Amino acid sequence: MSWTITYYSPKVKMEIDELPKGIRADLLRLYDLLTLYGANLRLPHSRAMGSGLFELRPTGKEGIGRVFYCTQAGWQIIMLHSFIKKTQETPEREIAIARKRLKKVKNGH
Repeated sequence: MSWTITYYSPKVKMEIDELPKGIRADLLRLYDLLTLYGANLRLPHSRAMGSGLFELRPTGKEGIGRVFYCTQAGWQIIMLHSFIKKTQETPEREIAIARKRLKKVKNGH
Protein backbone atom coordinates (compact mmCIF):
# COMPACT_ATOMS: atom_id res chain seq x y z
CA MET A 1 0.00 0.00 0.00
CA SER A 2 1.32 3.47 -0.79
CA TRP A 3 0.74 6.78 0.94
CA THR A 4 -1.49 9.47 -0.59
CA ILE A 5 -0.47 13.14 -0.55
CA THR A 6 -3.14 15.79 0.01
CA TYR A 7 -3.04 19.46 0.94
CA TYR A 8 -4.31 21.38 3.94
CA SER A 9 -6.01 23.85 1.60
CA PRO A 10 -5.99 24.95 -2.05
CA LYS A 11 -3.82 27.91 -0.95
CA VAL A 12 -1.15 25.55 0.41
CA LYS A 13 -1.15 23.59 -2.87
CA MET A 14 -0.82 26.83 -4.82
CA GLU A 15 2.11 28.01 -2.66
CA ILE A 16 3.89 24.68 -3.15
CA ASP A 17 3.21 24.76 -6.89
CA GLU A 18 4.78 28.25 -7.01
CA LEU A 19 8.08 27.21 -5.39
CA PRO A 20 11.08 27.91 -7.64
CA LYS A 21 11.51 25.36 -10.44
CA GLY A 22 14.63 23.62 -9.05
CA ILE A 23 13.24 23.30 -5.53
CA ARG A 24 9.91 22.05 -6.91
CA ALA A 25 11.72 19.42 -9.02
CA ASP A 26 13.52 18.11 -5.92
CA LEU A 27 10.22 18.21 -3.99
CA LEU A 28 8.59 15.98 -6.62
CA ARG A 29 11.45 13.48 -6.13
CA LEU A 30 10.85 13.64 -2.37
CA TYR A 31 7.10 13.12 -2.93
CA ASP A 32 7.95 9.83 -4.66
CA LEU A 33 9.99 8.73 -1.63
CA LEU A 34 7.28 9.95 0.73
CA THR A 35 4.55 7.92 -0.97
CA LEU A 36 6.75 4.83 -0.56
CA TYR A 37 8.04 5.33 2.99
CA GLY A 38 5.51 7.70 4.58
CA ALA A 39 6.26 8.44 8.22
CA ASN A 40 9.41 6.29 8.00
CA LEU A 41 11.19 8.73 5.65
CA ARG A 42 14.08 10.31 7.57
CA LEU A 43 17.14 12.55 7.17
CA PRO A 44 18.41 13.84 4.85
CA HIS A 45 15.02 13.89 3.10
CA SER A 46 12.66 14.46 6.01
CA ARG A 47 12.97 15.40 9.67
CA ALA A 48 10.59 14.89 12.57
CA MET A 49 9.77 18.19 14.26
CA GLY A 50 7.88 16.67 17.21
CA SER A 51 4.20 16.11 18.03
CA GLY A 52 3.46 14.57 14.64
CA LEU A 53 4.93 17.42 12.54
CA PHE A 54 7.52 16.62 9.86
CA GLU A 55 9.45 18.69 7.32
CA LEU A 56 10.48 17.76 3.81
CA ARG A 57 13.83 19.26 2.82
CA PRO A 58 13.94 20.03 -0.92
CA THR A 59 16.83 21.99 -2.40
CA GLY A 60 17.55 23.50 -5.79
CA LYS A 61 19.86 25.98 -7.45
CA GLU A 62 17.51 28.71 -6.15
CA GLY A 63 18.05 27.75 -2.50
CA ILE A 64 16.49 25.63 0.20
CA GLY A 65 12.79 24.96 0.61
CA ARG A 66 10.87 23.45 3.48
CA VAL A 67 7.46 21.81 3.36
CA PHE A 68 5.80 20.84 6.63
CA TYR A 69 3.46 17.86 6.70
CA CYS A 70 1.70 15.40 8.97
CA THR A 71 0.38 11.88 8.56
CA GLN A 72 -3.07 10.50 9.26
CA ALA A 73 -4.66 7.08 9.50
CA GLY A 74 -5.49 5.56 6.17
CA TRP A 75 -2.06 6.16 4.63
CA GLN A 76 -2.68 9.94 4.27
CA ILE A 77 -0.01 12.64 4.17
CA ILE A 78 -1.21 16.24 4.49
CA MET A 79 1.01 19.08 3.32
CA LEU A 80 0.54 21.93 5.80
CA HIS A 81 2.88 24.80 4.89
CA SER A 82 5.86 25.66 2.70
CA PHE A 83 8.49 28.40 2.54
CA ILE A 84 11.96 29.22 1.21
CA LYS A 85 14.68 29.18 3.86
CA LYS A 86 16.71 32.36 4.07
CA THR A 87 18.49 31.69 7.38
CA GLN A 88 20.32 28.74 8.96
CA GLU A 89 17.58 28.18 11.53
CA THR A 90 13.98 27.54 10.55
CA PRO A 91 12.08 30.69 11.59
CA GLU A 92 9.76 30.10 14.54
CA ARG A 93 6.98 31.96 12.69
CA GLU A 94 7.00 29.31 9.92
CA ILE A 95 6.92 26.45 12.44
CA ALA A 96 4.05 28.16 14.30
CA ILE A 97 1.95 28.30 11.10
CA ALA A 98 2.52 24.57 10.52
CA ARG A 99 1.76 23.66 14.16
CA LYS A 100 -1.49 25.67 14.09
CA ARG A 101 -2.61 23.84 10.95
CA LEU A 102 -1.52 20.49 12.41
CA LYS A 103 -3.70 21.15 15.46
CA LYS A 104 -6.71 21.88 13.21
CA VAL A 105 -6.10 18.66 11.23
CA LYS A 106 -5.86 16.60 14.44
CA ASN A 107 -9.10 18.19 15.69
CA GLY A 108 -10.97 17.33 12.51
CA HIS A 109 -10.31 20.61 10.63
